[in-house]
Amino acid sequence: MRILIIGGGIAGTAAALALDKAGFEVAVHEAHPESGADIGAFLTLASNGMLALAQFGSARVVARAGFELTTMRLTGDNGSVVSTVPLGETGDPLTRFRCLRRAELCTVLREEAVRRGISVRHGERFVTATEDDAGVTAEFADGSTARGDLLLGADGIHSVVRPFTDPAAARPRYAGQRVFYGYTTEAAPPSEPGRIDMLRGSGAAMGYAVSPGGETFWFARVSAPELSDAEIADTTPAQWRDELLPLLRPDATPAADIVEATGTRLMVTNASDLSTVTRWRTPRMLLIGDAAHAASPATGQGASMALEDAVVLAKSLRDAPDTGTALESYERLRRPRVESNILNSARLTARRPAPGRLQKRLSDYRAKWSRRNGDSASASEPAAEEELARQLDWDTPLPLDSPAVQGS
Repeated sequence: MRILIIGGGIAGTAAALALDKAGFEVAVHEAHPESGADIGAFLTLASNGMLALAQFGSARVVARAGFELTTMRLTGDNGSVVSTVPLGETGDPLTRFRCLRRAELCTVLREEAVRRGISVRHGERFVTATEDDAGVTAEFADGSTARGDLLLGADGIHSVVRPFTDPAAARPRYAGQRVFYGYTTEAAPPSEPGRIDMLRGSGAAMGYAVSPGGETFWFARVSAPELSDAEIADTTPAQWRDELLPLLRPDATPAADIVEATGTRLMVTNASDLSTVTRWRTPRMLLIGDAAHAASPATGQGASMALEDAVVLAKSLRDAPDTGTALESYERLRRPRVESNILNSARLTARRPAPGRLQKRLSDYRAKWSRRNGDSASASEPAAEEELARQLDWDTPLPLDSPAVQGS
């Protein structure tokens, strides 16, 4: 089987690595030219994400690219420590949380794909796809085409593949918060190796971690109106810093000092999510990662969910007797878990509509999906940790009779 992957980010490249391990021929088509530029955002990979990476042999190279986090400390706006808790699985170094720049994770995965001989093509902007009984043909903006048995849309929250699987899918929604990201080597906040500090501020929520080299990685979430593309592009880091500082100064935490010590390595994005994609697939196309189930960043699970997708999809295609059964099995396994993450992220994010309305919207589109597939089973819950471990374990076959997806 030849599989075309549209999008060379985390979801697409991870899927390529997992599918290659499962014995499939894979080609990744990325719209942007090859670049190692870091726009400034960083992420944390949770234990489940690191476990997924291990299934296709990439946990070690990713671990080297980041630094580990083993505890989280929560501090109130008055400076008092509320709690300190362990993070994830700490026994095995390769399942510990990792903090690293998004661009670094993409680069490491891409280099690993190239090392394994996987085709990764840049500058190929997807335009359209045509399905027939024998396969699917993708067409790109430069006039070139590619032919495969299956096409994966791994092109993110603003996916251009999504309209081909679900023409009625809603556009991404603003989740009610602006997210600031920054780095500085000039700050000296209270820190310990392996700890991420979460600051519950009166005007903004903030988190930071200090790398072994003494660089402070930080983010802040601020409830405010959605920014336009022009505002994001035209506002300077100094202007963003001046906007954020008054929200942090009233608190007895190191937040304001960290931001004040940050120079030009500061960026802002809109927190958005995607919760109404009824159709993930057609007979020859499938959405994965944020293209199918983007959540706001509050839970910090976006990248880890994409890595889980990669493993479960590769195993589904490996274990099922045919492509149709594989795609159905994949969707039945993944929907409860990713929808739960969408809802949990919404609960942690100031948003309009409120989480209760989001819950109803999720229930409505799950019902549509179930009716379309002739499902009548009762509601199912996201996979428990033991079941998730079985789903991810490379040597454990996937069940092909998973319960129909209802509920979250």
